[in-house]
Amino acid sequence: MLKYLFLIFLIISTPSWAVDPFEDFHKYGQLSDEEIHDLHKGEMLYGDTEFGFILSKGNTNSTSFKLKGNLYQDFENWRNQFKIDSLYKRDENDETGDSDVTANRVFISAQGNYKVGVKNSSFFIYGDYEEDEFSGLDFKSTIATGYGARVYQGSKNKVDIDIGPGLYRSVADDDSDVSDDEINKTGYLVRVAMQWERLVSKRTRFNQDLSIEQSLSGLNSRLKSETALISQVIGAVSLKFAYMYRYNSKPEDDKLKFDSELSATLVYNF
Repeated sequence: MLKYLFLIFLIISTPSWAVDPFEDFHKYGQLSDEEIHDLHKGEMLYGDTEFGFILSKGNTNSTSFKLKGNLYQDFENWRNQFKIDSLYKRDENDETGDSDVTANRVFISAQGNYKVGVKNSSFFIYGDYEEDEFSGLDFKSTIATGYGARVYQGSKNKVDIDIGPGLYRSVADDDSDVSDDEINKTGYLVRVAMQWERLVSKRTRFNQDLSIEQSLSGLNSRLKSETALISQVIGAVSLKFAYMYRYNSKPEDDKLKFDSELSATLVYNF
């Protein structure tokens, strides 16, 4: 899977594109990522929250709720990032008339980057925790540490990559049909994360976040990708269209190896 990461980087860093697909947009963003962080340096928290809610009645009765948060702290030596991503969905069963929960997931992560002398470079420590009612697991978590750097900087693009070793742990659901030896799983991994941001216009940006956790212990390897287009609507409120793709090489029970999610949500920046 690592080869796909380097292929993406090769494509975006090659200056020989004949046509820029975004050239029709008028004015590019005026503040770089560093300038945004400089504006908030020393503040306890800043970032954005994302909210989506869909209520369907009639031929299809369902309720969907999505909440995400992306929070930062920026101090002299440390830059910390905290994320939360939750999804809840309830559908009405046509045969029984009962309302059943069909999605219930909560994911949280935290990353601390210790700034070193080289600009846009740091040592990081990362941890996450996820509960997904329909994954076959009670929970799973990852902790990793390593080195991060900006590998590409242009007038419209920036690409950051983190890479380092880590540990993975998962605990099977009580209802899972697994032996006692397989209830708890712990193993070593290599984590690679990439963040690509492209300034499309004064009000619009394109984001591509990709993380790969390659198991070194024969356990499941995982990939998570979010492709998003965020456009400012008014003031601090933006509209976000996103496509999320998750891949698990060894899913629990009879689960599929992948799942995807297409969403349109409102984002509030503060």
